[in-house]
Amino acid sequence: MRSCLIVDDSKVIRMVAKKILTELGFRTEEAEDGKIALALCVKNLPDAILLDWNMPNMNGLEFLHELRRLPGGDGPIVVFCTTENDIEHIQEAITAGANEYIMKPFDSEILQAKFSQVGLL
Repeated sequence: MRSCLIVDDSKVIRMVAKKILTELGFRTEEAEDGKIALALCVKNLPDAILLDWNMPNMNGLEFLHELRRLPGGDGPIVVFCTTENDIEHIQEAITAGANEYIMKPFDSEILQAKFSQVGLL
């Protein structure tokens, strides 16, 4: 079973994402900021990471830079999931190593489509 780390400071977003991803056959873990997510990744890298941009302690972009520096950190497929929808943010995320980008709010169809595009489904 594939694993997905859901990184978002919103408990509601984590809950919705967990429900959708579980239905898509993923084992999920959750983190409410980049620092917690990084600690989880150091212990065990997931197959995928659904990543928010704006979070306390360590934002999504900072987390992504740190993740990609870890041994094997280039492995997880990272899908940014955020309200930041201007082209500068999207380019910055992709340049930093994100594989895909989705906008909030999202639904099951959107997540399924993006995870299929990046080869996770």
